[in-house]
Amino acid sequence: MTPTLHVDPLVPETMPVTSAPPVDQPSTAPGEWVAGQDSPEERIYRHPLPVRIGHWLNVVCLFILIMSGLQIFNAHPALYWGDRSDRDRTLLSIRAVKSDEGQVNGITTILGHPFDTTGVLGYSSNSARAFPAWATVPSAKWLAMGRQWHLFFAWLFVINGLLFAAYAFISRHFTEDLLPTGRDLKTIPQAVKDHLRLCHPKGDEAKRYNVLQKLAYIGVLFGLAPLIVLTGLTMSPTIDTAFPWLLTIFGGRQAARTIHFIACFSFVGFIIIHVAQVMLTGFFNNIRSMVTGYFVVRHEGVK
Repeated sequence: MTPTLHVDPLVPETMPVTSAPPVDQPSTAPGEWVAGQDSPEERIYRHPLPVRIGHWLNVVCLFILIMSGLQIFNAHPALYWGDRSDRDRTLLSIRAVKSDEGQVNGITTILGHPFDTTGVLGYSSNSARAFPAWATVPSAKWLAMGRQWHLFFAWLFVINGLLFAAYAFISRHFTEDLLPTGRDLKTIPQAVKDHLRLCHPKGDEAKRYNVLQKLAYIGVLFGLAPLIVLTGLTMSPTIDTAFPWLLTIFGGRQAARTIHFIACFSFVGFIIIHVAQVMLTGFFNNIRSMVTGYFVVRHEGVK
């Protein structure tokens, strides 16, 4: 199949359009070829509208959920395992400690090992609080408002996730674009090496998600997201009354709170890596594709 030749309106009509070679596109519709500066560029429709809406709703939800969650954590900045909170057996604690000389330091203790985190965790801006004001919503110490923000955007996050999951299966976006094939899984070692060397897919390979993207997206959408929702529900006494098996699954309310905290920072790690990859592989092109749906692929070496 030969893609349709198209002259982009941004390209002067006097510029010659290069003939397009046959392109194998198993997971995308035929693109439109335009003349690039050094090589032909193909514009493909990569992200359907439901995917784009779901993506940007998640951006807003996760931003508010993480920061309001830190506000809630600040009310009791310690983590435990099991069903009870034992101050003598904390897995993690973040607090302000006043020395004999009257100096206040922020101390973060992980599995019994203390670390001085003054200025960031425990004590910052002359205030004793686990996470600093710039990292919480609202920035002031306001637990009740933080819970309201968290609850509202948590349900929005859940509804958005369910709608996206339904769309992914109905439209076959899950099976055609996200689910790794046996052939994909065999390329994991090479994909890891390429990413460590910052060698990213180009040409036809850039039209579809690579195996590491597929595994990351499936892990987040169908693993991490359900986990953080279920552990959040387990911390609610009302939900526990209706579904007591949640406490059994997660080993108690405090254990669920610890898992919830770990899942939150797993999301933070995913976001950092995701944004870094967006910037490394073409920030403007990636953002444009998630706004308009259209992604430009450059075919190097094709004349």
